[in-house]
Parts: sequence; C-alpha cells; structure tokens
Amino acid sequence: MVTQVWIHKKPSQKPGVIFVGLPGIGLVGKIVVDYFVKELKPTKIAEITCDAFPAAVLTKNGLVDLFKDEIHHFTHAGKDYYILSGPVQPNWDQSSGSTEAQYDFARTLITAFKELKIGEIYTLAGLHTDQRMTHKPQVVISATDNKTLADWKKLGAKADQPEGMVWGVAGMLLGIGKTQGIPGACLMGETSGKLVYGDPGASKAVIDLLIKRFHFKIKMEKMDSEAKQIETAFKKLADTVHNEEAKEKKGDLPYVR
Repeated sequence: MVTQVWIHKKPSQKPGVIFVGLPGIGLVGKIVVDYFVKELKPTKIAEITCDAFPAAVLTKNGLVDLFKDEIHHFTHAGKDYYILSGPVQPNWDQSSGSTEAQYDFARTLITAFKELKIGEIYTLAGLHTDQRMTHKPQVVISATDNKTLADWKKLGAKADQPEGMVWGVAGMLLGIGKTQGIPGACLMGETSGKLVYGDPGASKAVIDLLIKRFHFKIKMEKMDSEAKQIETAFKKLADTVHNEEAKEKKGDLPYVR
C-alpha cells in the first residue's frame, strides 16, 4: 500500500493541534470537521492520496480528480490548529484480517504530523448506542494518557467504557501517535449505526465540547437547527413506538402485523 501526503505549505514551527474527522458511524466526525472548515475558513495546506481509497475518480464539470483527503490550517489565540477532512478513509476487510492499508495510512500521516510540528491529535468519531433515539447524546473519550483523559473528563466527556476498540483511522492515529510521543484522544459522539446520512445531534455534542476546551468562535445556528430537527424526529418516532406498545397492552392490536 502507498499513502502520500503532499504538503504545500508549512505554516508554523510551533506545536499545534490537529482534529481528524473522516467518514464513520453516524458521520459524526466528518460533520464536525466539515462544519469547522465552513465556519473557520482555514487554509488548505496539504492533500492526501492512498492506494486503498476507492478505485475511481471524482468528476466535476467534466473534469476528473483522484479521491483526496485534505489538511487545513488556522490560528486562534496565537495557537496553530489543523483539520484533517475528506470523503474517504482506507478500506479494510475485517473478515480477511487485511489491515495493511490502515497501518500504512496512519504511519504516513504521523510522519507528516511530525513534519508540521503537530503536538496533539484529536480524532472525532461516533459510538453506537441502542439508546440514541431516547437519550441526548454525550461524548465518550478514549485517550492516550491519564492526563489527557482527566482534562477532558473535567469538561464533561465520559470514560465509562471498561473495554472496547476504536476502529479505523480514529484509533490507529492515536495508537501509532502514542508510540511517537504524541498525546491525544478520540472524542466519540453517541449515535446509531442506522443513521447512515449523519447525526448532527451527536456532532453538535462533540463541537460543544471542543468549544469549551479551545474557546473557538463559531456560529452555531445552523448546527443547532439541524441537531434540533433530528432530536424532534427521534421524539416523534419514540412517541409512535410508545403509542403502539400501549395499544398492544390494551389488546387493541393493529390489523396489519
């Protein structure tokens, strides 16, 4: 497998922070970083290609281009921040145990992060829960070290998963980064694997926590609206299920079963 990072500009020699959000459960991380790119207007400084991306090209206005992820940069309160976003992450076949692409992708990115002087990595993802329809999503954290874990727990992140796994780039970047002395954490918004078109409510929970930690100035009106819409839809669905269960208890069974 071959992963290539094309760095067009190195903005700073000071330690920076990177947020990574690629497609995954509920598209939670992707929605977060896409919103950051839209609202914070960062500068694109690098492009990423990988042999394990889809074997196809994107077409737009009659022109073709490879699938690419991107790294953007912005400054806030005198500190450098980076955003890794994109439409894809490397494919891997769990049934065959073929994980070479994920390791190559993560190792190559960590090398690029070190070249950019990135000193903290935060991967943003979704965590499936069966209670998503009836409960407000919270943010669950898995960190590389006790200090990072404690810092985020003070802000409201949960660490109530005694054991588990973080799959894909969201996990591999942290694991390999840890071996290179780069601390970080995966911030996972509680969502449902059934929400294939995305979960703005879970993404908003992650953004709220990031704002609390880094004090970003972001207009949240659109995200608030989208999150409210999905929570309203969940409430209607929950009310419907509750009413149907009540009918069954009364013996008033619907005609179609």
